[in-house]
Amino acid sequence: MTGRAFGTAVRQLREAADPSAAGVPLGVGGRRVRGLRREELGELAGMSADYVRRLEQGRSHPSAAVVDALARALGAGRADYERLCVLAGYAAADGQVPADLGPGATRLLERFSDTPMFVADAAMNLLAVTSPFLALEHWERTGDRFEWNVAWRQFCSPFANFRQSAADATDHEAILAARLKDAALRYPRDAGLAALVDDIRSRSALFDGLWRESRPVTAYGSSATFLRSDGEPVTLVGDLLAIPGDDLGALVLTAAPGSRDEARLAEVVSAAEGPPVVHLDGPPAG
Repeated sequence: MTGRAFGTAVRQLREAADPSAAGVPLGVGGRRVRGLRREELGELAGMSADYVRRLEQGRSHPSAAVVDALARALGAGRADYERLCVLAGYAAADGQVPADLGPGATRLLERFSDTPMFVADAAMNLLAVTSPFLALEHWERTGDRFEWNVAWRQFCSPFANFRQSAADATDHEAILAARLKDAALRYPRDAGLAALVDDIRSRSALFDGLWRESRPVTAYGSSATFLRSDGEPVTLVGDLLAIPGDDLGALVLTAAPGSRDEARLAEVVSAAEGPPVVHLDGPPAG
């Protein structure tokens, strides 16, 4: 049954794959099938089309190296790669929190470049932000190794120009603690993540308490007021969106339609400088 489930997953990924992204030409007259042919997948992964067929039919059990080769050839995101590993009976090869912006995250950033937004990995390290997000002027640099981590900033180095009500802060803290705990369970060998958690627990009694006995997460959004240097605050609601294929998350900040904050946000966006999307350094090594 496990072999059949693995084969079904490979076939579904093969049929959904983008041939052009894999470097496979369409050929004369265009393509007649969805995704990649078995022959094309076999060539990309370094195996025969007959072996791909036997895998898809559940008649062969893949080695860990074969799983890795298939995942690379299929352009599988982190979540799909982990699913293939589980179905084949293996642990994911590296156990590291993925920090690559996939096409979904890149497309989201580019299409919402006029909105305050960031993309973070599973450990809440910021990977890329839009220029309107930086224009809110709350994310000052600290020089610390974890300065671009959302959870570390919330619990260890709070922003001076960022205000939340007690209820919103409680929701925000619960979300961050839960996401970090989930990441630590899924990536137990990531030394950088382990160091981050240890540092926050040693510095913040609040986080340590949440780590030991987490609050229930009742909402995946919260409101905050940003105090800019021009003296005019703007209150925005942040909503957390999952990008599951690459195990990333995006936070989008918006204002209530027709409100003073919506007009104020438009002023902030118009004042934004620099490239529309800013890519940041990856998470620190362990």
